[in-house]
Amino acid sequence: MFLSFKRILKSGWEKFVRDRSSTAAALVVMIITLFVMSLLFLLEGMSTFVIARLHDGIDMSAYFKDTATEEEILKIRQELLAIPEVKEAEYVSKEEALKRFTEAHKENRAVLDSLDAIGSNPLLPALSIKAQDPSQYARISEFLTSNSFQSLIEKIDYHDRAPVIEQILKITSGIQVSSFAVIILLAAVAVLVAFNTIRLTIYASRQEIEIMRLVGASNWFIRAPFLIQGILVGILATVLALLLLSFASFFAAWKVHLFTGFPLKEYLRDHFFELLGLELLVGICLGVISSTIAIRRYLKV
Repeated sequence: MFLSFKRILKSGWEKFVRDRSSTAAALVVMIITLFVMSLLFLLEGMSTFVIARLHDGIDMSAYFKDTATEEEILKIRQELLAIPEVKEAEYVSKEEALKRFTEAHKENRAVLDSLDAIGSNPLLPALSIKAQDPSQYARISEFLTSNSFQSLIEKIDYHDRAPVIEQILKITSGIQVSSFAVIILLAAVAVLVAFNTIRLTIYASRQEIEIMRLVGASNWFIRAPFLIQGILVGILATVLALLLLSFASFFAAWKVHLFTGFPLKEYLRDHFFELLGLELLVGICLGVISSTIAIRRYLKV
C-alpha cells in the first residue's frame, strides 16, 4: 500500500514537472483565479469598512431642559444603554457643549461675537446617541419620547436627521448589494475558467490514459497523478498569487486609503493567514475537483 502510494506521488510529481505546457497553463489560470478571489476578499473587507464608517457618522441627540439635573440625565443615559438598540450614549454638559461649539467656530468671528453678546451659555445639556444600526434610531426616539422623560427633554433631533439617515441606509444597502453581486459574478467566472483550463490539460493526456488502461492500471492509479498535479498547482498558485497581491497592494494602498480611508496593507497583514488558508483551500479543491470531474466525464475512465 505504501509502495503504491509512493509511486503515485512520484508519478504526480513527474507529471507536474514534465508536462510543462499543461502545468504552466493551469498554473497561470489558477494564479489569476486566486488573485481575483483575493481581490474579492479585500473588496468585501473594504465594503464592510466603508459601511461601518458611514454608520459611525450617524448619530442623534436628545437636548434637555435647563431644569434637568446632571443626575437625572445620567440616569436616562443608563436606561438608554440598557436597551439593545443603543451602542453609545455620551453625556455632553452645557460647558462641554459650549467648548465644542467655540472650537468648531473659532475661525468665525461673527458667531463668537454673537455668543459674547448673549452674555451667558445658551446651549443645552444633551446625550449624543449612536445606535447599533441606523434603522434603530426611530425606536430609540420613541423610547425617549415616552411619558417618563417628556418633562426633562427639550428636543430630539431625530426627525431633522431622518432624511440623512434614510439616504445613508440606501447608500450602504447599495454598496452591500453591488459588492455581493460583483463577488458572485467574478468568482463564478474565475472558477469556470480554471475548471475548463484544467479539463483541457487532462484532455491533452488522453493517449497516456488510454495506454495506462490497456496495461491494466486501475482507475484510481490513473486518476491519482492528475490529482497530485492539481494539488501541486493549487499550492504553487497560492504562493504566487499572494506574492502578486502583496506587490500590487504595496503600490495601491495609498490610493485606496486616499479615496476610501481603508487601511489596505494593515488589513492584508491582519488577515494574511485567513487569506492564505482560503486560497489554499480554493486552489487545492479546485485542482482536485476539476481533475476528478474532467477525467470521469470527458475521458470515460
